[in-house]
Amino acid sequence: MTLRPDSTPSLVSPNISNCQLVAPLKLGIMASGNGSNFDVVAQAIQDGRLNAQIQVLIYNNPSAKAAIRAANRGVEAVLLNHRNYKIREELDEKIVQTLRHYDVEWVILAGWMRLLTSVFIDAFPDKIINIHPSLLPSFKGIHAVEQALASGVKITGCTAHIACLEMDSGPILMQAAVPVLPDDTAETLHARIQIQEHRILPLAIALAASSSKTTLSPIHLG
Repeated sequence: MTLRPDSTPSLVSPNISNCQLVAPLKLGIMASGNGSNFDVVAQAIQDGRLNAQIQVLIYNNPSAKAAIRAANRGVEAVLLNHRNYKIREELDEKIVQTLRHYDVEWVILAGWMRLLTSVFIDAFPDKIINIHPSLLPSFKGIHAVEQALASGVKITGCTAHIACLEMDSGPILMQAAVPVLPDDTAETLHARIQIQEHRILPLAIALAASSSKTTLSPIHLG
């Protein structure tokens, strides 16, 4: 059976459709590539599903399409090319300075392909959210989708979590499970996982920032 990418069943937990936020969150988004998760967050704000505003996009790859997406939405984008810094700590210090300049409260790693140092983590404790294409703690690091296929698992997915110093670790906010189909390639599986990333990331941001009590139970999205 062949399913369209957006019709593949998934399991998302926790079961929430909205978190009410009294004041808008001031977000800084960091991306290294295409920036589709940037667009998803921006669209959720535009649609009124996420009470937030994007203060700035930081990108480290001069050819990143995320910068074009930011320009199209009127969001200021700042290039901090990692190749211009001798050590990671120097880059992270500049990132922190930039985020503070734009009065950022929460940092969203939307495909940021650089390891974080304590300079960054300590500047925004428990306020850095990462989205990763696996059901953590399985398949950390790069090529998570390829790792899942190589391992032979029948279910994988994506995870939104609070970032910490250890790569792809920290408290889990939301997860979405995605079945691995018999004819999947890395491209087809990643496409379906990314759809679930787009579903859970805005909710995970609101959940992390919300002080309201939320019932945590899974929901089936057919």
